[in-house]
Amino acid sequence: MLLLRKRRNVKEGPNFFIWSTMIVGSVFDFLVLWLYACLQAPKETDKQISGMVEESVKLAKVFCENKWPVLAFLDSHHPDKPEHPYPPHCLIGTEESELVPALQRLEKETNVTIRRKDCINGFLGSIEKDGSNVFVDWVGTNKIKVILVVGICTDICVLDFVATALSARNRGFLAPLEDVVVYSRGCATYDIPSHVAKSNNEVVAHPQELMHHIGLYMAKGRGAKIAWEVLVGPHEKP
Repeated sequence: MLLLRKRRNVKEGPNFFIWSTMIVGSVFDFLVLWLYACLQAPKETDKQISGMVEESVKLAKVFCENKWPVLAFLDSHHPDKPEHPYPPHCLIGTEESELVPALQRLEKETNVTIRRKDCINGFLGSIEKDGSNVFVDWVGTNKIKVILVVGICTDICVLDFVATALSARNRGFLAPLEDVVVYSRGCATYDIPSHVAKSNNEVVAHPQELMHHIGLYMAKGRGAKIAWEVLVGPHEKP
């Protein structure tokens, strides 16, 4: 059993984690949805991204030990299919399009499904040529009721996927899915300080902490639950 703890509201600083501890289902009702868009570790140490990887590795270990279903999205873009306004990234065949070393064990786990996507939105990136959707089919096959989302970038790939998944759930396309939970410490985004943006007309400022919280705030506004801590409790059989 997983327990998802939400930080209580505080007066100082941006804070969107206001719920008390919530217990989510039995071991047969979970998945962790790994959204690793361009998750190649940065050349310079980044505390938020390093923390996201650390939390993701912890969850990966628990889920794989218990053989709970996991879906991993990997950005794998074609050079001739740009995604304006974003520059080329995670091109097929490059190191950026692979899982970080600490998570490469997922590729060998039988409970893990890896989906290479060629667009930012993982839901759209799951559509096959015949119109079927790998993510939708996977939720139905595994009878998933709750998804726990981690990854990068909080305000881009994570938010786009979460918003689309919630809309699909509301329309009845994702049965038996009930809830989408975003793990705040398991997500991260990148940082472009304002002074860097001012020196380059092609770059837009992207303050990391602010945009991370905006991503979480928008996801909550679309109907997602935001978890500050994930705990593992005694397993219960359905």
